[in-house]
Amino acid sequence: MYKQVILVRTDLKLSKGKMAAQCSHASVDAVLKSSKTKIDSWQKEGMKKSILKVKDKTELMEYKKKAGQLKLKTALIIDAGKTHLEPGTVTCLAIGPDKEKEIDKVTGKLKLIS
Repeated sequence: MYKQVILVRTDLKLSKGKMAAQCSHASVDAVLKSSKTKIDSWQKEGMKKSILKVKDKTELMEYKKKAGQLKLKTALIIDAGKTHLEPGTVTCLAIGPDKEKEIDKVTGKLKLIS
């Protein structure tokens, strides 16, 4: 089974629309960096995605480092600052698509955004 996860900083208190846009940027960017084989497998299985919460930039960067150690593709999103946030604000991180068991080694304890 394949999936993609997107980690979102809760300290930024993003509006639903802004969060959706940032997660979309992360998802697309991570897919563009991924292998065709993984994308095809993920797509055939329904393109599972989970949006998970982290408390702040420090925690987000810790998960980026852990994902990198397992050689998982990531996409870190840095806002341009044209609407709600200051330019250069790190908002979210996509990991995958990749094998669910590999991603869960990194993010398995995180909670879903509610």
